This record gives sequence, C-alpha cells and structure tokens, in this order.
Amino acid sequence: MLISRRKALLSAAAASGLVATRRAHAADTIKIGVVSPLTGPAAQVGAIQLNSCKLAADEVNAAGGVLGKQIELVIEDDATTNPGAVLAFSRLAGNPEMVGFIGSIRSTQVNAMAPDVAKVGKPMMFGGTDPTLTHNGYKWLFRCRPNDSYSGKVIADFGINTLGKKKWAVVHSTDAFGTGGKNAMVDALGALGVTATLLQGYSNQQADFTPVVLAVKQAEADVLCTYFTFEPDLGVFARQLRQLGVRIPWIGSPSIASPVTMGLAKNALYGTFGVADFLTDANPQAAAFTEAYRKRHKEDPDSGWTYDGLHILANAINTAGSTDPEKIRAAILALKGYKGTEGEYNYDANGDGLHGYNIEENVNGTKVFKKHIEFAS
Repeated sequence: MLISRRKALLSAAAASGLVATRRAHAADTIKIGVVSPLTGPAAQVGAIQLNSCKLAADEVNAAGGVLGKQIELVIEDDATTNPGAVLAFSRLAGNPEMVGFIGSIRSTQVNAMAPDVAKVGKPMMFGGTDPTLTHNGYKWLFRCRPNDSYSGKVIADFGINTLGKKKWAVVHSTDAFGTGGKNAMVDALGALGVTATLLQGYSNQQADFTPVVLAVKQAEADVLCTYFTFEPDLGVFARQLRQLGVRIPWIGSPSIASPVTMGLAKNALYGTFGVADFLTDANPQAAAFTEAYRKRHKEDPDSGWTYDGLHILANAINTAGSTDPEKIRAAILALKGYKGTEGEYNYDANGDGLHGYNIEENVNGTKVFKKHIEFAS
C-alpha cells in the first residue's frame, strides 16, 4: 500500500514537472497569432499566405529569433467569413502571451475584427485594402499592402494617360473591399476629369454573372475596371465576359493577377492588365522571396504581404527591445525605407506603409511587369 502511494506521488510529481516544463518552453517563445482563411472560398489563397508567413518565421528564427527567443505562430481559421474571423481572433486574443497578430487579406474580415483588435490593444499586420481601415481611429492596424485609394489612382492614371480611355465601366463587389475600390475609382477618375459610364455592383459567390456582363456590354464603355473579392467569382466573370463578346481593355484589382484566378480563367484573362502590389520582377526582395517559396512549395506565391508583415513585426519588437505593445507600435510607425517584397515601406501616422502599385500585363498566361506608379503619402 505504501509503495503504491509512493508511486502515485512520484507520478503526480512527474506530471507536475512535465506541465512546468511545457510552460517554461512556452515562455521561451514569442507568440504571434495568425488569422487566415484555411477553409471557405479563399482557402487556396489562404494556404499560400500562411506558407509565406511560415517562411518568414523560419527565416527570423534561423537568424536568432526575436529578443533571443524563437517566434511561434499560433494559427486560427477564419473560414472566409466575418463571424469566423471574429471567432478566430477571439481565440487568439484570449491568450495573454500573444505579442501581435497577422490578420486577414480580406477587408470585410478585417473590418469585422477591428473593434476587438482595438480592445486588445496589440498590433495587427493586415492585407485588406479598404482605405477606411486605417482612417477610422484603429491605432493597432498596420497595413502591409497599398490601400485602394492608391490602386484607384494607379488604374485611372494608366487607363487614361497610357491607354487613352475615358468611357469607364466599373464592376465591383458590394462588400467593404469592393465598395472601397469603387469609391476610390470614382474619386480618381473625377480628379482626372472623367465620370464613369457604369458603376455595377454584384454580390459575392455568384454562379452566374451574365446580368453583370450584359450591363457592361450595354454601357458601351471603352475600358473596364474590376474590384473582385474572390478569385472563383472573377474566374466565372472572365469566362462569361469573353463568351458574350466583350473585348475592351480590362484593368483589374490585385485578384486579377492571382495564380488562383489565372488558373481558373486561363485564356479569358490574356491581354488584361492589373494593379499588383506584388510581382516577382518588381524588385530584388520579391525575386528572392519567390525563389525561396518556389524551392519549398514548388509553386509561385501570389503575394508577399504576410511575409513582409511577419518580418516587419519581428523587426519592430527587436527595435523596441520589448514586447510592450506601445513600444512596438512606435517602432512600426517609425519604420522608413524598409525594402520588402511589396515595395519600400514608409509608415505614415495612419498605419499605411505602401503608397503605390505595379502595373502588370497578362501575356499568354505570364505576368509581365509594366511599370510602378508611386504617389505621395
């Protein structure tokens, strides 16, 4: 009986020691929460973005980590829905060891999470391009892509001054991203003395875009601009656009240059243009990242914003010399001239780091860099 009790005590002590060891190991890492679409319509793109983030974490850790500790990514699936994003963030935010977050590329999901990010009071690097996200007093949001006020300016500038087109049809999702893009286009065209011939909204995840295509055709526009949220929607739209004989020049938001969209639409996108925050040939950092990504995953990345975001967050923590949120925030805002895959980051007071876009052309299924257009912040 005495031996059994001793065994039980030793077993309990061992278990207690194991728990303590696990806690000690947990304390030895810097935890970064990642909200990513692992299921739902954005799952394929979400996987690429998550892989990019993991690649950056591995590079940071191989270089010595952050404050002498290794980065640990804690990942939650947002299911490509607003409720899913809120739930995913709440799971991460409930852990007081979280130092910062990598958020979603979808503006509508970032909008859903933003009030809770503000309550938690820790930095979130995100990729949503709705301009209002960094202009609504959300001090903890830091964008790692150019916002759509710049994409609208670049599209309008290229379409009017390079292609010479002035009769515009604008097709956009009615969610936060698409509405922000449409508003940016209206402003950008207006600044160049042009009024859009057609502003046509659509609901996400449609099976048939024929009514939208017919509206474009009947508008008799000489150039098309699109702001599509989901790549599968854009693939359907592109095929139906060509089937119904619309062949006018087309300049799209970044989703038009996604490998997912290009794989779905194939030759329906040949000859189109797009604004691209990320292009392999746009700068040396993008080229090096693409090479590393290809080596690991045997495919091309569609963006570098999660890769840049993790590196920038790690850099800010090291610069701050602390995991104190206010000190990290100050270090991010002070970042100037940081050369990332998406371009040169110069953060302004609102939390926007990039202020221009690349123009790419789809030449028989290959993205070809045309030019970079930069605007003052």
